Amino acid sequence: MPKTAVPAVLLRSLPSMTVILDAFADPASASNDPEVTSLCALLTANLPRPLLREHIEGFIDTCRAAVRQGQLTNAAELSLSALLPRIVRHVASAGAPHFKRVLNATGVVIHTNLGRSLLADEAADAVRQAALSYSNLEFDLESGERGSRYSHVEPLICRLTGAEAALVVNNNAAAVFLVLDTLCKGREVVISRGELVEIGGSFRIPSMMEKSGCVLREIGATNRTHFADYRDAVSERTAALMKVHTSNYRIIGFTKEVSRRELAALAREKGLPLLEDLGSGVLFDMGGAGLPSLAGEPTAAQVLADGVDVVTFSGDKVLGGPQAGIIAGKAEYITRIKKNQLNRALRIDKLTLAALEATLRLYLDPELAKRRIPTLRMLCMGEEELRHRAEELAESLRAALASPDGHSPLEITIRKGNSRVGGGAFPECDLPTHLVCLGMPETAPNALQQALLRVQPPLLARVERNALCLDPRTLRDDEFPEAAAALSQALANTQAVSKNNRE
Repeated sequence: MPKTAVPAVLLRSLPSMTVILDAFADPASASNDPEVTSLCALLTANLPRPLLREHIEGFIDTCRAAVRQGQLTNAAELSLSALLPRIVRHVASAGAPHFKRVLNATGVVIHTNLGRSLLADEAADAVRQAALSYSNLEFDLESGERGSRYSHVEPLICRLTGAEAALVVNNNAAAVFLVLDTLCKGREVVISRGELVEIGGSFRIPSMMEKSGCVLREIGATNRTHFADYRDAVSERTAALMKVHTSNYRIIGFTKEVSRRELAALAREKGLPLLEDLGSGVLFDMGGAGLPSLAGEPTAAQVLADGVDVVTFSGDKVLGGPQAGIIAGKAEYITRIKKNQLNRALRIDKLTLAALEATLRLYLDPELAKRRIPTLRMLCMGEEELRHRAEELAESLRAALASPDGHSPLEITIRKGNSRVGGGAFPECDLPTHLVCLGMPETAPNALQQALLRVQPPLLARVERNALCLDPRTLRDDEFPEAAAALSQALANTQAVSKNNRE
């Protein structure tokens, strides 16, 4: 047979789309492997048929290319029985949702890139109920008339912060924008130069002011701003005084800032509102909650008690709820903000509302909030508890990796380290923890770190001092076996790649 005819013969050996789809519909007739047959049934039931066909075609295209390049030369390798397990695994991988769950072993509690705060069970249950059922989102059950969606959370926010009124929009950047657009458009807002923060994703307070139609009137120096700077900046063009809490950085050393109470007195004297962007939503004293290293972080209630007229803060950072921007303060200002036409474009949906109400209800009992809200529970873990959890995680990893003779390919040790709050909060605060550290003589920790991103579910860890480190603070107990399985699979994949490269 001429060499040029070999690829054509091999290509004709590939099963057709119809044959493969029939095998997916009746996998028991095409495979004796229980794992393959169950996965076929699962994919057929849950993957839309267009996607199923698309991913099968993608796999067959890869096989055709391998035949043409001389990488596949045996017709037996191209039979349905030989290819089906590979096709099924390819479709399962390619057809998986792009948005997926990951295991967070980084020790960063409010990890912005990983979805920030986890919801309490109560909040997750409320979201599910709101998603599956009709609700009284904007319906007053007492009057039988149209109601306000804010009525479900406004009383709770006011009770927890001491505010006269409140509303919620879809994130804190939107909250700041809406406040400025409503109260300050076309006029000046006086703010200290040291508080012109960037809040992530290149969103900056000066740019936010410009977009909302305000004129930035920056005063003072980066490290020192005095009362006289504020007083001298006020004119007939001034719309408000504003403070921005530097929750994602600190200026230390030769510094000076004006207290809220001093600014509140000046604002009242001049007939102006005092605004503050608090950033991360803290609802009780973190020092009193058993976190002395986090003491001094202002709460929303303290800010309002000091005379701030309108405060904005996030729902999905230290507060531990869903993504939301909370606006609270004096009723005269909140009423105006609610009437802004932009409010409809920025409002929260029913799922966020359900999660936020459930989260805020837990805060009525601070001790319950610390136990039930995952963010608070992780932040409040003590060093002894973390040491015990690190030992449990290490044992789980050793058991998963041990060979029949008890040998492990990794050196697994425990050492002290630090977790981080994350989410742009408490930039100077290290949370003492115990890290499970993995050393592997023949593999760089970065290679294993990357391999962990390609298993299911992906496991995110960090590299420190030439070791891959897992922080038990941000892993649930029921995730320890999954972390062990992920590491075992990533290690096998890494070793297979190394072997192929050597060959």
